[in-house]
Amino acid sequence: MSDKTKQIIGRKEKIDLPEFGLFSIDAKIDTGAYTSSIHCSHIVLTEEEGIEKINFHIPLFNNSESHIKVFQTDQFKIKNIKSSFGQIEKRYVIRTKIRVAGRLITSDFSLTDRSEMKNPILIGRKILKNKFLVDVSLFFTNLKA
Repeated sequence: MSDKTKQIIGRKEKIDLPEFGLFSIDAKIDTGAYTSSIHCSHIVLTEEEGIEKINFHIPLFNNSESHIKVFQTDQFKIKNIKSSFGQIEKRYVIRTKIRVAGRLITSDFSLTDRSEMKNPILIGRKILKNKFLVDVSLFFTNLKA
């Protein structure tokens, strides 16, 4: 597939977050959202030796037990992001790799509590642009032979 070919994906896909060791996670594809987001909790800003870091917990989404992984990074930004309710929120944004339909992409993700949402990951149009076309009648296209 050439870089100019747009791959068709559905409204829901299985994705991987290899840098977090998380694979086959349900993600909602949302062309109405600009930024992508990851469900996490216990987001705390700390300072060690004069360097600001954020600590956050990501649940192991496909594990039958409720386990979490704890992460820390000093590679983050704070951005104003409009929530699904239309309110502006300050959120921590990290850059990580995501695998969508076999394509490995580096992109920004806001960290937020999505525990009330159906899907722990939301993929916004910043990742989709020039790479994918979304067919809302489809889902889990990368699982089909």
